[in-house]
Amino acid sequence: MHSFARELLTWYREHKRDLPWRGTRDAYAVWVSEVMLQQTRAETVVPYYLRWMRRFPTPASLARATEQQVMRLWEGLGYYRRALALRNGARQIMNEHGGSVPRDPASLARLPGVGSYTAAAVAAIAFDADEIALDGNLRRVLSRLSNLDRDPRRPEAERMLRQYARRKLPPGHAADFNQALMDLGALICVTREPRCGLCPVGAWCVARKKGLQAQRPVRGRSRRVPEHVATAGVIRRNGRVLIAKRPPGVLLGGLWEFPGGKRRSRESLHDCLRRELREELGVRVRVGERVGEIRHSYSHFGVTVYAFECRLLRGTPAALEHAAIHWAAPSRLKAYPMGFVARRIAQAVSARRKPPDNGRHR
Repeated sequence: MHSFARELLTWYREHKRDLPWRGTRDAYAVWVSEVMLQQTRAETVVPYYLRWMRRFPTPASLARATEQQVMRLWEGLGYYRRALALRNGARQIMNEHGGSVPRDPASLARLPGVGSYTAAAVAAIAFDADEIALDGNLRRVLSRLSNLDRDPRRPEAERMLRQYARRKLPPGHAADFNQALMDLGALICVTREPRCGLCPVGAWCVARKKGLQAQRPVRGRSRRVPEHVATAGVIRRNGRVLIAKRPPGVLLGGLWEFPGGKRRSRESLHDCLRRELREELGVRVRVGERVGEIRHSYSHFGVTVYAFECRLLRGTPAALEHAAIHWAAPSRLKAYPMGFVARRIAQAVSARRKPPDNGRHR
C-alpha cells in the first residue's frame, strides 16, 4: 500500500464522521445516502435518511410507493427530482435486476438520475470497486494535493484528478479511501482557510509546498444570479383552499402549490396575479389582503413571492397548466408535498398569520 494511502486511512479510522450510512455496505442504503447528499450538507441529510430508511428500507418497498408518499417524505431536502428518480430507479431494479442494486458502475449509471459520481460512489463504497467518486470535496482536496492549475470541473481536469487519485488508491480499499478523502475535505481541507497543520497527507500536498493552497482549486467566473418577483393566490371556497399540482419535468414537478407565477416587466403585483390565475385556472378574481411575502433562493435564481387572498368573480377553476387541482381543508395542507414557498404560505393559511419573510435553499 502506498504510504499516502496508509497515512490517510489511519487518520480516517481515528477521525471519521459518525454518519448513519457509514455502518452498512447495503448498496441500496448507500445509493439513497449518496443521492440525498448531492448538493446538501451531511448534517442536514441525517434525519431525512433515517426517516426514509424506516419508511422504505428496501428497493421493493420504495418501488411500491406513490409519488405523493415519496415527495412528502422528501419535502425540505430540495432538488425534488432526486426523490422521483430514486423511486423510478427502485422500480427498474425490481424489473431488471431481481431486486438487487447492480454492482458495476455501467449498470448503476443506467438507473434514473444516477450520474458518473453516484455510480462510482455506490460501486466503491458498497462493493469496494476500484472507483473514484469525484464530488466537490474530492475536487478540492485533489486539486490541492496535485496543485492542479485549472478549473477542476472541466472534463480534462476531471480526468487528470481521477488519474492522480487512482495512482494513490490501494486496490480493494475503495470504500474507505473515498470516504477518507470526503472527510478530509469536510474536516481539514475545507474551502476557506484549510487546516494544513492537521492534514495527515500534507507531506504529499504540492500546493501547500508552493504556498498555493488558498488559490486551489482554480475557480471559474461566477455568474450573477437573477432575481425574480412572483405572486400566488389563496382562493377559498366553502372553508377550503385551492392548491394545484405542478406538472412533471419542471422545477418542483409533482409538488403542490398555490397558483400564480412570475411578474412581467412593469406589471403590478395585482395585475400579475389576475393574469396568472386567468391563464392557469381560467378564472377571474378580485385580489385582496396580502397573506405573506416569502424570499427564497434556488441554485440558479432567487425569488420573492407575494401571496394574496383572492375571491372568485367568474369561472370555474380548471387545471389548464397544472397536472391537477384540489380543494383542500387548511388543516389538511400538511399532507400535500410542497416546496419551501408553498409550505410557508400553507402554514400562514392554516395558522391565519403571515409567514416569516426569508428562506434559503439548502
